[in-house]
Amino acid sequence: MIVLEHAAILVVVIPLLVSFFNVIIGLWKKNLCYPMTVLTLGFCLILTVNIIVSVIEIGTFSYRLGGWTPPWGIEYVIDHLNAYIAIIVSFISFIFAIYSRKSIEKEISSEKIPYFYTLYLLLAAGLLGITLTGDLFNIFVFLEITSLSAYALIAIGDENAPLASFNYLIMGTIGACFYLLGVGYLYISTGSLNIADLAGLLPGLYHSKTIIAAFGFFIVGIAVKIAFFPFHIWLPDAYTHAPSAVSAFVASTMTKVGAYVMIRIMYTVFEPRFSTDILPITAILGWIAAAAIIFGSILALAQKDIKRILSYIIIAEVGYIVMGVSIANKSGFTGAVLHIMNDALMMACLFSVAGAIIYRTGSRDIYTFGGLGRKMPFTMAALFVSAVSIAGLPPTAGFFSKWYLLLGTIYEKKWIFAGSLIFSSLVNAVIFFRILEIVYFKKHPQTGLIKEVPMSMLIPILITAGGILITGFYSGDIISSIIRFAVPREF
Repeated sequence: MIVLEHAAILVVVIPLLVSFFNVIIGLWKKNLCYPMTVLTLGFCLILTVNIIVSVIEIGTFSYRLGGWTPPWGIEYVIDHLNAYIAIIVSFISFIFAIYSRKSIEKEISSEKIPYFYTLYLLLAAGLLGITLTGDLFNIFVFLEITSLSAYALIAIGDENAPLASFNYLIMGTIGACFYLLGVGYLYISTGSLNIADLAGLLPGLYHSKTIIAAFGFFIVGIAVKIAFFPFHIWLPDAYTHAPSAVSAFVASTMTKVGAYVMIRIMYTVFEPRFSTDILPITAILGWIAAAAIIFGSILALAQKDIKRILSYIIIAEVGYIVMGVSIANKSGFTGAVLHIMNDALMMACLFSVAGAIIYRTGSRDIYTFGGLGRKMPFTMAALFVSAVSIAGLPPTAGFFSKWYLLLGTIYEKKWIFAGSLIFSSLVNAVIFFRILEIVYFKKHPQTGLIKEVPMSMLIPILITAGGILITGFYSGDIISSIIRFAVPREF
């Protein structure tokens, strides 16, 4: 069918093209920017559904740009792993395009709205491009499109946002430079940047110092991009001071796509034995991930700004994913990949709830949330679901990915790693049950004027909360039909 044949490229090209026309049309009629963005990303979601169904039915397939044969031409290779990531990105981008309308109208000036939706589409296109391409340099190009869009979107937040965005820009540029150095070193050694081609060329060069240096540059560059401890310093300010819709979209997708790139390089471009035996980076990453989980959880516990709490939780959640990748066994890897989806849904729900609270109360201080359980019952119900999930309680999605991660650590007898996972879940329970206690059992004088958010904000919140429950119940099916095919054979 035609859609299947061209879906892999259309899902990237369409939002890129619409972003260009969006800003032009927006200068003439601002009201058209929102529906254009929603329709575009809705169509992208349909395409990614088509892609993942096709992968499940027929297996891996590729799309060659311009008819050029790889490795000379750029190739999009679609397998179970990146089809899975692509549908997560397209779903989240579509949901928050809907959510953004009322939130953005309140948080930014009207003349900036066309630019907001243009940047939003560019960010979505960049994330999808990173996910679907089969070329390392093409990943870098989309990485920069994504980063530049995110810098600008964050900068239009509150009065502290420009400085937060500038700090993010500095760290992001350093990360991009490290990644690009890795690309250059691989090209010098192999003459190719096609991922499949490199996978065949590199095994004979594994002991080359150039290749080892390239791998090191990749890992450090990606670690900076995903705010992996101790390269996390840019993230709390950036996500706290960005507009609420931007925080929700970026927090739900960017670190997850970055984790996908790490997985792709460690276990597709390079064979797993390179990371575990030749240059045992997995052992180092595992210990740093444990530190990230503990550090992020403790700092989240010390905050009272809801968005800052969530920002530090993301640092811990990145640690979860990297730990699962570093354990290098079937259970750990399954848990890491499953947690990419689960954390995307949990962060989407939590940041959208935070945005709803800010929309109605104008406050980010959790101690002013008294009485919201009665005034915003549906929003607070979503907060409860996501809180239970992030604490790792069944039957929510968070329980199942954490269970697989815990099994992976136990299988490898990494007791400290297992302890860090349990510790983080307990701290998350303390954090969110404290918030829920305030929401449901405390009173605040301002709550008399507060009511539920508009439906364009409430429906996405409820959809993400529902997604947390649904993916929890269907975790086994997701693993058996998609994730198990992404697990490296060596595991």
